[in-house]
Amino acid sequence: MIASMTGFARREAAGPWGSLTCELRSVNHRFLEPGFRLPEELRALEPDLRQALGRDLKRGKVDCTLSWRAAALAERALQLDAGALARLAAAVRAVAAAMPEQPSSLNALDVLRWPGIVSDADAGTTELVAAARSLFTAALADLIATRAREGTRLKELIEQRCTGLEAIVATVRARMPEVEARVRTRLTERVAELTAQVDHDRLEQELAILLQRLDVAEELDRLTAHIAEVRRVIAGAEAAGRRLDFLLQELNREANTLSSKSQDLETTRSAVDMKVLIEQMREQVQNVE
Repeated sequence: MIASMTGFARREAAGPWGSLTCELRSVNHRFLEPGFRLPEELRALEPDLRQALGRDLKRGKVDCTLSWRAAALAERALQLDAGALARLAAAVRAVAAAMPEQPSSLNALDVLRWPGIVSDADAGTTELVAAARSLFTAALADLIATRAREGTRLKELIEQRCTGLEAIVATVRARMPEVEARVRTRLTERVAELTAQVDHDRLEQELAILLQRLDVAEELDRLTAHIAEVRRVIAGAEAAGRRLDFLLQELNREANTLSSKSQDLETTRSAVDMKVLIEQMREQVQNVE
């Protein structure tokens, strides 16, 4: 199933470490070009996120923005430094012993305010990194699903154009005997208007050469084969954008040849209709991964 290169996904998460937001945007690009904007606290994650992106996506310019907002001080998990607390208690006792005449008053709130005794949860804790990784994975899954849904719609549009091309090919093929008969009749009528003696064997040879030049059966066969290949590619599971680009170039080449060989107004119109459908397909294929 083909996928689009255009998509958007956004995920949010919250915890004791604060709140995280991950946004993924992808647009058309010839190759896979990921770009990351991460906070400094999560910068070390970029290689892993880039690798995960490359496993699931093959083409497209993908912008990833990961934002982190630390929790308010009152909401943070507080951690006591037991060693610093023991050192502070020992220092207080030493001061009290050295200055017995001075009143000593130290309450729990004073201890909590002392620098180094209490620290909030570290911004670079394992929990924050794990949450960011999990959030990115969820956002990437959403992006892939969005691109797949868009790819389904693109597949339907391409299928419709393929059906239209097949109908035009069938119409042109059915008209070929009539076109050849018309060319033969026109040439015979012109020869009959001549007053000179005509070698009928030579006339038949020239007529055969002319009809061979106007024969488009080979072009119609190649058009049919290319259309069948387009259907096969869009039904496959692999990235198909580049192959479809090539097939559309070949379809356009055959349509141009058909138009240049045409000696019939209806066939020329059919060739123009083909080129319109092929151009519409090209516009859709530009979005295919």
